[in-house]
Amino acid sequence: MSLPTELFTFAQAAPAPEASPLVTLLMFAGLFVFMYLLIIRPQRKRHKDHQQLVAGLAKGDEVVMTSGIIGKIVKLEGDYIEVEVNDNVNLKFQKVAVHAVLPKGTIKSI
Repeated sequence: MSLPTELFTFAQAAPAPEASPLVTLLMFAGLFVFMYLLIIRPQRKRHKDHQQLVAGLAKGDEVVMTSGIIGKIVKLEGDYIEVEVNDNVNLKFQKVAVHAVLPKGTIKSI
């Protein structure tokens, strides 16, 4: 089965439409706005919230570390904290490794 040659000549003869530079510029601007609203802005908000969480750490806070370890802060030293995870078992972490601060009494209820 063969196709008529008129179809091929018609397809080849059709000129390709030229894209306007303004349309291309508007598409790139729209893509940037889309990326900003869905990726950049929420990430900045999470980063700001985490900085506030780290800045507000205090001795006696019960925390969850990014590794999943749960403990109570017993000492703050600059960028580091010492967390008591069990009786006489203290671990040292960077402050930025804190994932969340738990309500008081959470460790005893677990």
